[in-house]
Amino acid sequence: MSSTIANLPPARVMLRFGVRTAILVMFAAFGTIGFGRSLAALLWMTIVLCAAIGAMRREPVFTAALNHWDEMVAYTSLYCAVTALNQSSL
Repeated sequence: MSSTIANLPPARVMLRFGVRTAILVMFAAFGTIGFGRSLAALLWMTIVLCAAIGAMRREPVFTAALNHWDEMVAYTSLYCAVTALNQSSL
C-alpha cells in the first residue's frame, strides 16, 4: 500500500470548505451564547479537526495542492477575524 494520498481537485477542496463553513454558520445561528462567540468556538474546533485529519492522513504541509492544512489556515484566518469583531463589539 502506498503512503501517498491522492490529491483532490482544488474545486472539490474549496467546495468542502464552503459546505463546512455554511454548516458552522447555521449551527452558530442557534447558539445560546451569541452568534459571534458560537462561531468562534466552532471555528476553533474545526481548526483542531483539520489539523488532526491532516496529520492522520500524513498530508504534506507546503505543496501546490490544496489539503486539510490549507483549510486549517483558512479557518484560522476566519477565527481571527471573528474574534477581532467580537472584541470590537464589546
